Amino acid sequence: MSTVTIGVIGLIALFVLLAIGMPVGMTMFLIGFFGYAYLLHMKGAMGILQTTFYTTGSNYNFTVIPLFTLMGQFIFHAGVSGRLYETGHKWLGQLPGGLAVATVGACGAFAAICGSSTATAATFTTVSLPEMRKYNYSPDLATGCIVAGGTLGILIPPSSGFIVYGIITEQSIGKLFAAGFVPGIVLMLCYMSAVIIQAKRKPELAPPSPRYTIAEKLRSTVGALPVLILFIIVIGGIFFGWFTANEGAAVGAFGGLICMILNRKMNWKTVVDSLKDAMSTTAMIMFIMIGAMVFGNFLALSRIPSNLATFVAGLDVNRYIVLACILFMYAVLGCLMDSMAMILLTVPIFFPVIKMLGFDTIWYGVLMVMVMEMGLITPPVGMNLFVVKGIAGDVSMMSIIRGVIPHVAAIIIALVIMVAFPQLSLFLPGILY
Repeated sequence: MSTVTIGVIGLIALFVLLAIGMPVGMTMFLIGFFGYAYLLHMKGAMGILQTTFYTTGSNYNFTVIPLFTLMGQFIFHAGVSGRLYETGHKWLGQLPGGLAVATVGACGAFAAICGSSTATAATFTTVSLPEMRKYNYSPDLATGCIVAGGTLGILIPPSSGFIVYGIITEQSIGKLFAAGFVPGIVLMLCYMSAVIIQAKRKPELAPPSPRYTIAEKLRSTVGALPVLILFIIVIGGIFFGWFTANEGAAVGAFGGLICMILNRKMNWKTVVDSLKDAMSTTAMIMFIMIGAMVFGNFLALSRIPSNLATFVAGLDVNRYIVLACILFMYAVLGCLMDSMAMILLTVPIFFPVIKMLGFDTIWYGVLMVMVMEMGLITPPVGMNLFVVKGIAGDVSMMSIIRGVIPHVAAIIIALVIMVAFPQLSLFLPGILY
């Protein structure tokens, strides 16, 4: 059998195992490992296994995941998240889907802190989902907005996707960060609009709150001040260069601990529960990432991504049709493999084509990362889906997928806007550089 045939068999096996309920990280890991061993040899597969575990576990950039997850756990156990969402409920609860709208906005702000989609999704599943449930929000709507809001971490700077793309293509990472800012805001507004439209069509998904006086709203804001100040310190510190994203995550975790002390919630039980929940969440996320990387190596060896890329690059049609085919291929691959693996595999193939067609390479980088965001929320390898499912274990995967479908449409709308108006992403780099 050809390598492509083996790759197709591996994809079919992936769908079957996921359909019968096997954990996604283990599924990708096993298929990737044995597929790689079959196509090459067992020694090579063991080498990939050793390398992947070590490089993933020792990657300093991934420390934002456990630290921000711990920050979310400390805030949750301090009871501050309840006050924060009480404030959001009183200020925005009268809007259709007000708390879900506030969650998307908070995800965007948090994404600007850490640049990690999985960390954002994990944190807000812990902090936001219990509060939306308390106000009788539909599990579909609640989990859907968290899954989608988490994807803002790969677009709003600092973005690991932009960093890897800039290194491979020798583009200015500063320009890429600047170019991603406005598209990130546009996408966040599209997500918010998707929530409002759903809540207007079916009010039972997000019951409206009673009206509150200005005095009541201001009193509720006072109770949320500690966590608001913490967010401002972490975001401001990273943006003004006082500390890096990883150091900011550590500051956030320490600030969450201070919140526990100030709210007199700190004891052995809350500290141990916070550490235990953060460790289990981090372990789950890291194993999903390792599985995705092993599976990505198998797909690369099967030559499915490179064959698709070669086919698209060889089309003799209008350049925008070629661009649309490239973006569509990224959307399909995003359902099958990790976004970082996609960048490493396909950018060296497509980047010369984009330059040859005369497209702006900074603008193309933004479009590519936006399409990769779609891959984070679409099965079978939508990592944010499984991060949220892993934490909200009692919510079915179908419920989460139903909740995220409107947000997939929102990404497509935002992408069309960015294609039609390139200056939305290019004017800020033009001013700053």
